[in-house]
Amino acid sequence: MNTDYFLQSLVNGDNVGIGKIYTTLFPKVRAYIMKRDGSEDDAKDIMQKALIQLSARAQDKNFKLTSSFEGYFITICKNLWIREVKKSKLRVTNPTVIDLVSDDMEIAMSIYEQEKWDLFQEKLHAVSENCRELLKLFFTKVSYKKIAELKDYASVNTVKQRIFKCKSKLKDAIQSDRRYQHLKHL
Repeated sequence: MNTDYFLQSLVNGDNVGIGKIYTTLFPKVRAYIMKRDGSEDDAKDIMQKALIQLSARAQDKNFKLTSSFEGYFITICKNLWIREVKKSKLRVTNPTVIDLVSDDMEIAMSIYEQEKWDLFQEKLHAVSENCRELLKLFFTKVSYKKIAELKDYASVNTVKQRIFKCKSKLKDAIQSDRRYQHLKHL
């Protein structure tokens, strides 16, 4: 996928480029959402919101993608869907109730969440390769026993200690970044 082409298509409102984004990525977005109890209409809504969000972010001259366009876009969609599911669980079902959440607020929240994710990803890539591998296994819920086997550690306690140290390093790196203070106060 041509990241620059797709970003420029969003910035310039190029329907051909946006159409290519849609035809390339919508099947993946739809599959993700439908596996998580969503519908095709939900997938279309999430896709549209993600396009709007990324378009708004791409307008900023300082905006740079540090990952693939596809990976970044799919992450936006996943975050939007997770938030949508949480929101629907809190929603009271009453046809006379009017939803007061504006689209602007929705976009702002999506951007906020994406900025937090970007900071996390950046700092995760800044820790040592060993820590990064351990944390990825931990975050994907691989058991301590399995990690000990995979990484050839002497015991489960060794794994726990190393993961604790790696999580501490990651946390310190995130909290020492000036963006963290800004995001924390929003």
